[in-house]
Amino acid sequence: MAEQRRRLRSSTVVLGGMGVLATALTSCGSDPDRRCVDRDSYDYAGGYKVVADRNCASGSGSTSSGRKRGSSTVDADWYYDADVSGGRAEDGTFSRSEAVDRDGFGCSDSGSGGG
Repeated sequence: MAEQRRRLRSSTVVLGGMGVLATALTSCGSDPDRRCVDRDSYDYAGGYKVVADRNCASGSGSTSSGRKRGSSTVDADWYYDADVSGGRAEDGTFSRSEAVDRDGFGCSDSGSGGG
């Protein structure tokens, strides 16, 4: 009876460890979360205004400034790994490679710590 209980706990630990490993491996290869924002709309209290994705270029990391929105132009770009609230995004980055480096469990190959 004790042998069966110990075996069950061991397999639970192994399965749990495999789940953590799978999560770490898949997060390295995934694209970071991104929002299309108007670069000219920055507000200190709320960040950048989120605009429709069609205002940003379809390719990741490219800018599409000069898109028309009514009678005005929108300086839109992808903003990665931002905290989004109330139609505004903050605490992110415009650099896709920087967003990929800080995602996941040690996905960066830079080897340097933040500071």
